[in-house]
Amino acid sequence: MSFATHVNGRPTDAEPRPGQCLRTYLRERGWFGVKKGCDAGDCGACTVQVDGSPVHSCLYPAARADGRSVTTVEGLAGPDGELHPVQQRFLDAQGFQCGFCTAGFLMTAGALDEDQLADLPRALKGNLCRCTGYRAIEDAIRGVRHTEEPDPGHAVGRNLGAPAGPQVVTGTARYTFDLDVPGLLHMKLLRSPHPHARILAVDTTAALRVPGVHAVLTHRDAPERLYSSARHEHPTEDPDDTRVLDDVVRFVGQRVAAVVADSEAAAEEGCRRIVVEYQQLPYVLDPEEAMAPGAPVLHPKGPQSRIARPESNVCGEVHGELGSVEQGFAEADVVYEETFRTQRVQHASLETHGCVVYFEESGDDGDRLVVRSSTQVPFLTRRALCALYDLPEEKVRVVAGRVGGGFGGKQEMLTEDIAVLAALRLRRPVKLEFTRAEQFHGATTRHPFTVTVKAGAKADGTLTALQFRVVANTGAYGNHGPAVMFHSVGESMGVYRVPHKKVDAYSVYTNAVPAGAFRGYGLGQVTFAVESAMDELARRLGVDPLEFRERNVIGPGEPMHSPGGEEEDLHIASYGLDQCLQVVRDALADDRSSEDAPEGWLVGQGFAMAMIATGPPGGHFADATVSLLADGGYDLAVGTAEFGNGTTTVHRQIAAGALGTTVDRITVRQSDTDVVRHDTGAFGSAGTVVAGKAVLRAADALAERLTAFAADHARSPRALVRLGAETVECEGRSIPLKELHEAARERGVELSAAGHWGGSPRSVAFNSQWFRIAVDPDTGEIRILRSVHGADAGRVMNPMQCRGQVEGGVAQALGATLFERVLLDERGEVTTAAFRRYRLPAYADVPRTEVHFSATSDAIGPLGAKSMSESPFNPVAPAFANALRDATGIRFTDPPFLRDQVWQALAERRRLP
Repeated sequence: MSFATHVNGRPTDAEPRPGQCLRTYLRERGWFGVKKGCDAGDCGACTVQVDGSPVHSCLYPAARADGRSVTTVEGLAGPDGELHPVQQRFLDAQGFQCGFCTAGFLMTAGALDEDQLADLPRALKGNLCRCTGYRAIEDAIRGVRHTEEPDPGHAVGRNLGAPAGPQVVTGTARYTFDLDVPGLLHMKLLRSPHPHARILAVDTTAALRVPGVHAVLTHRDAPERLYSSARHEHPTEDPDDTRVLDDVVRFVGQRVAAVVADSEAAAEEGCRRIVVEYQQLPYVLDPEEAMAPGAPVLHPKGPQSRIARPESNVCGEVHGELGSVEQGFAEADVVYEETFRTQRVQHASLETHGCVVYFEESGDDGDRLVVRSSTQVPFLTRRALCALYDLPEEKVRVVAGRVGGGFGGKQEMLTEDIAVLAALRLRRPVKLEFTRAEQFHGATTRHPFTVTVKAGAKADGTLTALQFRVVANTGAYGNHGPAVMFHSVGESMGVYRVPHKKVDAYSVYTNAVPAGAFRGYGLGQVTFAVESAMDELARRLGVDPLEFRERNVIGPGEPMHSPGGEEEDLHIASYGLDQCLQVVRDALADDRSSEDAPEGWLVGQGFAMAMIATGPPGGHFADATVSLLADGGYDLAVGTAEFGNGTTTVHRQIAAGALGTTVDRITVRQSDTDVVRHDTGAFGSAGTVVAGKAVLRAADALAERLTAFAADHARSPRALVRLGAETVECEGRSIPLKELHEAARERGVELSAAGHWGGSPRSVAFNSQWFRIAVDPDTGEIRILRSVHGADAGRVMNPMQCRGQVEGGVAQALGATLFERVLLDERGEVTTAAFRRYRLPAYADVPRTEVHFSATSDAIGPLGAKSMSESPFNPVAPAFANALRDATGIRFTDPPFLRDQVWQALAERRRLP
C-alpha cells in the first residue's frame, strides 16, 4: 500500500520510517514551525491539526496521517498570505515572548469551539508556556489588542510589537535547529550511571561497528585543558574545574563519551554498545556533609583561588561583618532566628540546549567554523571555544538564531564544546540537541540554598542586627557557584538600613547535577528567607509588616551596605521603592477579593519586596552600530541575543526615537559574532540598560552625522535641519534619505556610527509583590484570590512588553513556590526528568497579576530606563509564604508549598493540645 497525505494543501507521498512520529516527519520536510519541546506529549509545542483537530505530533504516528490532511502553523494563513484570524489576534495582543510555544497555541486555539472557549483552563491544558504568564495568550484568544501603530520619532514608551512577530505567528521565525545542513551528522552522549567514579577503560569496538557511526569520542580524544561551562566577561569569576570529557565522573548524568553518526538512532545505538569499566568512588550529596572533615573530595587538584578550599569542597566563600551583631542582638527587644531551604528548580525553556556546527568558506584563508547555538552568550562562547581548541577568533563564528527561552540556563557552554570537538575531528557538520530528559540531568538547575537568618529589632520596630549563614549547593562543578553566592548576599542585605550586619556564605561542591545561573542569580533564594524573617519579626513585635519595611528600608541617596563587600559603582540613580510599597498599601485598601473565598476556607494576605542591581558587577560590555541604507532605512547591528527578553523591540524603539523615524524602517542584525565587535551577552538584566545604552549612543551619533551631512549637502544652517521618518527637512526642503545616502556614497562618506557601553556605573531596581489567598483546611488546596505587583523599571520603554516580563517572572516564581522541584534519589540521580513528573505552571495555575509601574526616571539607564527581567521573580515566594502564614498561622520555610504538606501541617496543629 502506498502512503499519501496532504500537508498544508500540498500532496506528499514520502513513506514515513517504521515507528516515526509525525513531528519528525514534518520537520524533515521543512515544516520547521512544528517544534520539539518534550517528545512526550506534555508541552504542546509540536501541535498540528489533522483533519482540523489538534494533535500532539510527537505522539501521533506519521503512518496515521495516510489519507488525511495535516495543517501546520505555516498553513494557517490564506493563499495570498493573509493571516488567519487567530494569527492576527496573537500578533495584535503580542501573545508570545520567545515564541517557541506559539505555533502550538495557535494550532490549538484555532480549532476551539464556543464551548471550549468558555473553558480555557481545560482547553489549554495540553499547551505550556514558560515566558508569558498566560495573560497575553488569553487576551490573544479573546481578541484583545495591545499593540500600537508606530509614530515617527515617538517610539519610546509605546506598545510597539516585536519585530519578529509576523514570523513567530506564521512559523517562519528560525530557531536554532530550523535549518537544513547538507551532510549533517548527529551526536548522542553516553552519560555516567554513577555519582562518583574513575573511568578505567572504554571499549568502543562494538559502537564503531554500528552502521552509520563515524566516530566515538572519549576522554582520550578531549583536550586536557580545564575550563568552566559558565560564561562571564571575566573568566576568573568561575573556577576552571571542567573538561570536555573527563576520566573522572562526578554526578549521575555527566557525559562519558560521544557518538557521532548519520542519524540519531544510529548514534543512540552506538551509545548503548559502549562498554565502560568504572572504579566507583565515595560520594556526598549534602553540602554540610561535604564540608565536614573526611568527606570525599570532588576536585583534589583544584581549583585554586583565594576564595576556594577544594580540600573541603568549598568552591567559594565570603565572610564579613559591619559593626557588631553581638552588640546589635543585645540591644534588640525581639530576636527571630530561623533556617529556610529552597529547592532545585529547572529553567525549563521549551527549546532545549543544543547547537549545529558546520564550516563555511572564508576566502583564501580556508574554511571557517560556524557554531549555531541556543545561547545567551555567543561572543563569550566564541572566546571559550578559541581558548579551548587554540583557534584564532577570526576563524570561528558563533551565531544564535531566535532562542526559545533562556532564564540564565543558556549562559553556559554545555553543547558547543563537544560538538566542535567532533566537527574538527571529522571535518563534517555536527548537530547535538538535548532531549528533555537531558535538560534535567545534563544541564543545570537553580542553586539549592540553606539560609539561616537571625534578625533583631527594638520594640519600636527599628532593626538592630541582621545575620546570614548561607550554604549554596553548587553540585559537581562550580559554574556560577561563587558569583551566585556573592550576589545572593548583596542586595538582599543592602536594602535594609541596619547598623550591625554579618554574613557567612559558602558555595559547596557535591556529587549532584551542577547548578548554574537562574533568574535572580541567588537573590530569589535569600530574599525568600529575609522577607519571611522580616514578616515574622514584625508580627512578633506587633508592628504592621508594611510599616516595618517602610521604617527600615534604605531611602534615596543612602548607602547600600553589605558585609559581603561594597560595590563602588552601584548607586540609587532613581528610587521607586516607596511607590512599590504604596502599591501594596493601595491593594490592601481597595481589596474585596476575600469575598471570593469558599466558605470555611482560611484567608490571608502577605507581601514582600526586593532590590536588584541593574547589571552585573565588574563590567558588562556592548557594542552597536547604526547605518543609513540605500533604501532610506536603517541597519542596526547589536550583539545581544533575543530569547523572549524583548531587547530587539526596545533597541529598535531607542534607535527610532533618536533618528526621528519609525521602528518598521529599522532592520536589526543581532546575536552574531560577525555583526559587531563584542557583546558580553544577554544576562544579568543587561539587554536594555547595557546594550540599549550602546544603541542609544550609536543612534545619537548617527543622527548628528546625518544632520551635519544634510546641512552641508543642502547648504542649510545645521540648526534648521530636522530628521524625519523618510526625509531630512532643511529649511522647508525635504531631502529623501535615499538621496542623502546616494550623495554620501558619491562623496565617499559612510553614514554610519558606533556606540559602546561598559555597564558601569549601575543603578538598582525595586519590586514588591502582594497576594490574597485562601486555603482549604480539609485538603490543603490553595487558591490565589488576587495578585498585585509593583515594579520600579525607571522609564518604561514598552509598557506592554515590560508588563509581560513581570507577569512571566511572577508565573515562573509561582511554579517554584507551589510545585516545581527537581528531585534526586539517594545516589543523586534526577527522578523528575520529564514535564509530567516535574510540574510546570499551566494556564489554569496562574492568576492574572495586576502590574503597577513606578513613575521614576533613572539617571544612569538609557533614556531613564532600568532593568525588569529577573527582578519580578524575587519577591514572589516570600510574599506567598507570608500570605500563607497569615491564613494558617504556620510559618512554612521550605518551598514548594505542596497541598499535602500544607494539609499535614494544619492537621498537626489541630492535634496539638
